[in-house]
Amino acid sequence: MDENSQVFVISIAAELAGMHPQTLRQYDRLGLVSPTRTSGKSRRYSMRDVIKLQEIARLGGEGVSLEGIRRILELEDQVGALQNRVHELESALADELLNRPGRRVFAAGSEGEVISMRAGTRVRRSNQVVVWRPLGRD
Repeated sequence: MDENSQVFVISIAAELAGMHPQTLRQYDRLGLVSPTRTSGKSRRYSMRDVIKLQEIARLGGEGVSLEGIRRILELEDQVGALQNRVHELESALADELLNRPGRRVFAAGSEGEVISMRAGTRVRRSNQVVVWRPLGRD
């Protein structure tokens, strides 16, 4: 079963979440958890909805108001969407870098400068020895 499958009627979702069905109706009116509706207008909840209801109960038990819970859930949804977008952009960038002809590689030089190199080449390492002596001691 997919966690987004809308399979639970309100009584089962309420039982799984440890709540009264009337509480689920109130949360639906407030927009905290909005289940899908069947053609007969009855609510259908997914496992994701049940998990969200359990999170609402946990936050409420910690003293967070319903408005605070709504804001927390909204921010969590935004974070999830942004994480997905970052992943998409990272994948697109990786694809672009791999498919671009003549891609370049960068390395750090001995003085800390950035050195541009062709792919597949290596940095030549210096075999010089540097002696360091603190100032003021001769």
